[in-house]
Amino acid sequence: MLVGGTKARPYGSTTKARTWVLAALGVVKVATAEQIRQLTCPGTADAQTVRNAAKDLGVEGLVVSLGSATRINDKGNRVSEKLWNLTTAGLEAASVVLDREVKEMGGTAKASVPSGAPHARKVTDTITAFLQPIPEPTRPVVRKNQPPPTVPTQTAAGPFRPAGIGTLSSWETEVVLPVAGTFISPAKGSPRADAVLTAPGAGLPVLFVEVDNGTEDRQIVANKIFKYRRFFRRTLKDNARDVPMWQTLYGDHGRQGHPPVAIVFTKQVGPEAMMNRMKAIRDLSTECWKGHWQGGSLYGTDVKDGYRRYDGTVPVIVTTLARLQQHGPHGPIWWRYGHSSWESLEAALDNPDDYRAFSVRDEERRLERRAQEEREQREREETKRRQKAAAWACPTCGRDVYPNDDWQSAAPGSDCSVCNSAKERERQAAEERAAEEAQAKAEAEAWRKENGIFGFLRR
Repeated sequence: MLVGGTKARPYGSTTKARTWVLAALGVVKVATAEQIRQLTCPGTADAQTVRNAAKDLGVEGLVVSLGSATRINDKGNRVSEKLWNLTTAGLEAASVVLDREVKEMGGTAKASVPSGAPHARKVTDTITAFLQPIPEPTRPVVRKNQPPPTVPTQTAAGPFRPAGIGTLSSWETEVVLPVAGTFISPAKGSPRADAVLTAPGAGLPVLFVEVDNGTEDRQIVANKIFKYRRFFRRTLKDNARDVPMWQTLYGDHGRQGHPPVAIVFTKQVGPEAMMNRMKAIRDLSTECWKGHWQGGSLYGTDVKDGYRRYDGTVPVIVTTLARLQQHGPHGPIWWRYGHSSWESLEAALDNPDDYRAFSVRDEERRLERRAQEEREQREREETKRRQKAAAWACPTCGRDVYPNDDWQSAAPGSDCSVCNSAKERERQAAEERAAEEAQAKAEAEAWRKENGIFGFLRR
C-alpha cells in the first residue's frame, strides 16, 4: 500500500487514471499495465500510475488479475507483468466510461489470461499502433510533506509520433458478425473480427482488422476472408428493399465493393518469409478480392482498354505490426491485394483501375478524336479555299474550273471536265461516222470493180 492512499483508494490513484484503465480494458479486454499506459497515457514516466489505478479498481471489484505475461523490455531483459481484465461489474463501469450499452461490451476474456493471452496482447499493440497516442507533457507530482522544488521543473516533451487514426472509443474487439442467426446466437461459420475501427470523421466509416500471430495455417487465415465476404453479402429488408446488414450497422463507406479488411502480421520473421506468407494468403483468397475485368471502349473498337468492377469484392490490405508502429496507419505501409506496391491507407483503399480512371481515359480519347476530326475539317476547308482561289471560268460554258477538276489535273485556261467530256464524245462520234462512211465507200468500190458497171443486171 502506497503512501498518500486513502481507505477507499489505498494505492493513491487518481480518477483520471482509473478512467484510463476502465476505458482501455473495456475495449481491449486484456492488457498489461505497460500496454494500458502506451494506449492511454504514454506521457507518464512509467506504468506505476496505471498499476496503482488497476489495484484500486481491484479493491472495488472492477478489475482482476488472473495471470501474467512476459516481454522483453527496452534493455533486452525478460520481464513478467500481470495481465489485467475486467470483472462483470467492471464491464458495466467501463460501459459508462465508453458510453456504450452493456450488451455491446462483449465478455471479459478471462479464459485467455492463464495462457498469457498472446493474441489478445497483439491485438492491443495493433490498436495502439493505429491510434499512435500522443504523449502528453507531464510534470512530477508534488507529494505531501515534500518541499517545493527550488528550480521550476521543465515540462517533458514526448517523442515524435506519426499521425494516428480514431480514438480509443472508435474501437471494438472480438466483434461477432453473423452470416445468419443473431449476434447472440450466430450461425456456424460466422466470423469474429479481432478488432473493428469506426472513424467516419477520418474518412474511414469502418475497417475490420485481423491480427495474425503466425500460429494459424495460411488456409485458415484465407478462409476468414471468405467468411467476411459471406457476412458482407447478408442482407436485411428495409422498406421492401434489400440492404446489406453491415450498412445497417456502420453506414455506407462510399466505395465500390464491400468494406475493407486489414490483416496485421505480428510475428518477427525475415522479410522473405513474411512476404511468402502474405502472398500465400493472397493467392488462397483471390476469389474474394480480385475485381472483374470489363473490356472495351466507346471510342474506337481498335482500342484495347477497360476497367475492373469491384462490386461484391472484399478489399484486403496487409502490413506488419512493426511497420504500423513505426510509420503509423497513414504511412506507405499497406499492400492492397491486387496492387503492385506499398501505399498509404488512402491509396490502398482506392481502386485506380475502376470505371473512374477508364472514363477519364475514354474522355481523353473522345476529345482526341474530336480534335482530329476538327483538324481534318480545317484541312478540307483550306484545300477547298486554295482550289477556289486558283479556279478559272470554262471557255465553253463559263463553269468554275479547278486545277484538280473532278480528280483530274487541268491546265490553266482549259475547259471544264463536263465540256471536255462532251467534246470527247463528239470527237468519238465523228470518228465513228467517218469510219463507217469510209468502210461503206470501200465496200462499194470493191463491188464495182468485181462486177463492172452492169453487174447489177446479173442479180
